[in-house]
Amino acid sequence: MRLYSVSDPINPSEVGFFDTSGPYSRGVHFVWFADGRYAHLCTGAPDFEPRRLGSDCNEEACDDQVYMIVDLADPTNPKEVGRWWYPGTREGDTDPAPEPNPGVDSGLRVHNANVFPGRPDRVYIGYLDGGVVILDISDKTQPEEVAILDYVPPSPGFSHTALPLFSRGLLVVTDEAVRDECEDGLKLLWLMDISTETSITPIATAPLPTNTFELCQGGGRFGAHNVYENHPDEPTWQSDQMVVGSFFSGGVRVYDLSDPFHPEEVAYYVPPAPEGSEAGAIQINDVYVDDRGLIYAVDRHAGGLYVLEMELPETVGEGSPPGPGTGATLAQMPETGGPSLLPLVVVALLLSSGLLGLFADVRRWCASKGRTRSSET
Repeated sequence: MRLYSVSDPINPSEVGFFDTSGPYSRGVHFVWFADGRYAHLCTGAPDFEPRRLGSDCNEEACDDQVYMIVDLADPTNPKEVGRWWYPGTREGDTDPAPEPNPGVDSGLRVHNANVFPGRPDRVYIGYLDGGVVILDISDKTQPEEVAILDYVPPSPGFSHTALPLFSRGLLVVTDEAVRDECEDGLKLLWLMDISTETSITPIATAPLPTNTFELCQGGGRFGAHNVYENHPDEPTWQSDQMVVGSFFSGGVRVYDLSDPFHPEEVAYYVPPAPEGSEAGAIQINDVYVDDRGLIYAVDRHAGGLYVLEMELPETVGEGSPPGPGTGATLAQMPETGGPSLLPLVVVALLLSSGLLGLFADVRRWCASKGRTRSSET
């Protein structure tokens, strides 16, 4: 992890370096830095030896990345404060090794870790084939498990992001699509109840597009990936009612979560395939939303940066659900000298009965298998 001073934004200068290289480390994948003091890393480490190596799964390494807290009080000398890893994934652990995913085995490793100023004693983690994890980090030297929901299987795996909506007692979770043409299954955006945080309970998924089959067969990846994570640094857009996500060939998609049991898609934007893209389709990889409601979306390969305008009703994001016909709209901002706004595309899809059935199956399965873990069980 490199640290830069941007006091001169045109000429950033490196001021610090934190080395996580090692014989089993691929380095840092993700950094979350929101409080001005601590960085939260998904990373390997020089002294961490995973129990399973790359030959044991479908990756160059399986269980090699951990959650790590690094103190940046002195940015010229970053220091590790504490770390946590999934029990049984390190060589020498007394816990038994977790069972590998019977589908596409991507390992049990940290992918994203989010900490918010409103709840600085908790971190919310997407742990790939280990599901979602909530940790107590009130003592940063010794993070402790609050709850783990291992829902892989029946989910096809690769839990990517866990975004808490504190005022709602909800957790938005995405499972990343990692294979082309949906080879690794349909990857969904989930809503989970964390009103009792020691018992994470799936309650719904966002509806799939009506043309899901065509998106799966149209080239590259299709399915969930990132969501905009309500970044606490200003100026940014904040909402506990709406979520904006990136879905590779499914583009940018916006969901109304007013009824958490029936999330509703209220807008989407799917650009054409970029020229020169190896996927042959758009592959929207990540999204960011500023305080003006502008969405910044990037393509994974060749499409570059897309800037979209999101027109929201005044009630959205202020605790009141939108009424009929008040959904968000998305349009690409005009380029200098280019065309005006592209045609708006707005849809509203209710959660299908098939997905409701899936959730009933998931909840029964979790109850029967005892796969919801907490510090109290």
